[in-house]
Amino acid sequence: MGLIHVAEEGGWPSNTAVVDAHIDTVHHMLQGRDFLQRSTEGQVDLPRLQAGGVAAQVFALFVEPEYKPDRALHRVLRLWDALDRTIERSAGAMHLVRSTSDLDEALGKGQLAVIVSVEGGEPIGNDLAYLRVLHALGVRALGLTWNERNAIADGAGEDPNGGGLTRFGRSVVSEMNRLHILVDVSHLNERSFWDVLDHSTSPIVASHSNARSLCDHPRNLRDTQIQALAAAGGVMGMNFFADFLVSGEAEATIDSVVAHIDHIVALVGAEHIGLGSDFDGISRWPRGLEDASCFPNLTDALLRRGYRSEDVRAILGGNFLRVLRQVWDGTDF
Repeated sequence: MGLIHVAEEGGWPSNTAVVDAHIDTVHHMLQGRDFLQRSTEGQVDLPRLQAGGVAAQVFALFVEPEYKPDRALHRVLRLWDALDRTIERSAGAMHLVRSTSDLDEALGKGQLAVIVSVEGGEPIGNDLAYLRVLHALGVRALGLTWNERNAIADGAGEDPNGGGLTRFGRSVVSEMNRLHILVDVSHLNERSFWDVLDHSTSPIVASHSNARSLCDHPRNLRDTQIQALAAAGGVMGMNFFADFLVSGEAEATIDSVVAHIDHIVALVGAEHIGLGSDFDGISRWPRGLEDASCFPNLTDALLRRGYRSEDVRAILGGNFLRVLRQVWDGTDF
């Protein structure tokens, strides 16, 4: 499980692990969808991840607006429980990853490496103790905001008049650096993005954001942001939501995703791009990338575009694996 064959120069196959940096599937688990069985509902389940060659999956715990702010921590714990019970029922097919040794073990055994992220800092409230508790449970990445303002920073929905990282937000980033929790800047507004870049001592990621110069949406990153993120050793994951790929009501295709990849490669090289599908959280997706089983289509599209096998491996998963190891181990980039 978790490997896609990519043709090397000379025709020899090389195994490539796919890493998807963002899905919203845990909500569907909580609502009763059996993640362990192939389904016609939604876009992600274990059989479809296996068919797509996904070796490591970041599961986002997203708190819906109606639970914010007072019940945000309660909601995250309910979501955590749904994911934890699914892992237990998987009989070893899924492996909760809290460290690089856990990651290596899961990849080595062909288990799905489960990485847990919290999308939006509301469960922390105004207390770093809650961040430490979430880390103790196993949270290893945190998106500081969703689209709105919270105690940490302003989200993308607050532009053009939004503020940046708050004093408490700076303490959150510092504590995340200390705990080796990956800082995710997707959903931040521009001022908050730059504040995080100035403050973080570890590489950061934009787990599910695209290039704003190709699709002018506030959830996407400007070229200057992409260059700064890359200079700090970070990675951005290509989001498959059609609204972040193409303007208006135009149909998105797999080539729309490749166009964003092409643009970012031209800016900063292939070593700063990954995948963050946003599956099970999007309402329009590219033709050819309808669900998690379709990642081999993207492999084919990149190879047809002339990408080298080593760059395909990096984009599909190697880049995110590199940053995860750097942040979790506290190594220089």
